[in-house]
Amino acid sequence: MRTRVCRLHAKGDIRVETEPVPPPGAGEVLVAIGAGGICGSDLHYFQDGGFGPVRVREPIILGHEAAGTVIAVGPGGAPGLTQGTRVAISPSRPCGACRYCDEGLPNHCMNMRFSGSAMRMPHEQGLFRDRVIVQAAQCVPLPRAVSLHHAACAEPLAVCLHARAMAGDLAGRRVLVTGAGPIGALCAAVATQAGAAEVVVTDLEDFTLSVARRMGATQTLNVGRDPDALLPYTADKGHFDVCFECSAAAPAIAGAIAATRPRGRIVQVGVAGNVPVPINALVGKEITFQGTHRFHPEFAQAVAMIASGRIDVAPIVTATLPLDRAVEAFAAAADRKSAVKVQLIFDGLEDAGA
Repeated sequence: MRTRVCRLHAKGDIRVETEPVPPPGAGEVLVAIGAGGICGSDLHYFQDGGFGPVRVREPIILGHEAAGTVIAVGPGGAPGLTQGTRVAISPSRPCGACRYCDEGLPNHCMNMRFSGSAMRMPHEQGLFRDRVIVQAAQCVPLPRAVSLHHAACAEPLAVCLHARAMAGDLAGRRVLVTGAGPIGALCAAVATQAGAAEVVVTDLEDFTLSVARRMGATQTLNVGRDPDALLPYTADKGHFDVCFECSAAAPAIAGAIAATRPRGRIVQVGVAGNVPVPINALVGKEITFQGTHRFHPEFAQAVAMIASGRIDVAPIVTATLPLDRAVEAFAAAADRKSAVKVQLIFDGLEDAGA
């Protein structure tokens, strides 16, 4: 058996190629991928050759947001998984044996293997392929009624659920979200679902802000058109109890600090290289500046939320293109005037029917 793969050879050089697929081993399953979302990190690899210190140093199959259908199970079987089981695939594979895994922090595993990541060398190959072998433990079964397009959003939703866990109780809180890409839109959704009294989202594009409104934002501000749109929220030392900073842009971080009230909390979700931060204001208002990194139990929680309809991810999926149009799909994903989440469609979507 052979499979098509979406492989990045160098900055700007994506090719759809084929390679053989071995049978699944013990504890593994063979999955026919149906849908896979293009993430910001995939875009950075394609456009810039990496992000921050993480650089593409060898050809890499991209993709870590995917869902599909089990078509074969390795020797010994896999609990809950049989041929025909539809699954969301977690890209995260902590070792379970290092210091941080022992401490109950598997998202900080020292030997983490994360699909489609160039952090390790050799790189960890990703999920953008028609057929892929994965560990059975990575698969969360889906009800038949759940669209594979929606299930493929479980990974970014898991990121936002972990960020929400870092933020603390949001019930009745005033929440700011800076950046209305897929993560920002989903942060708006999880804040609303948690009972936030107010969710204000900022961005530079009207299109992405329109999606954020559909995801639960009570108000949106285009700070590209009106750089002073946040100014009223800075009065009396700040308005917001919690901010999810999803852009990693210096002006957005500074604006978030200015608009966050004393002893509020900023959860830094967006990732970049070195960025200047107004430390004096952060210290003067005793703001907690909280990092958040990936997820672990939140992946299964995300799948459950999507399956139950508690979080409707449909508005963020703004375009779907077949794998053979991968270059076009990446170009579309980079156009924030008309896209939030662009997904690739694989052969497994036809087999699954949705």
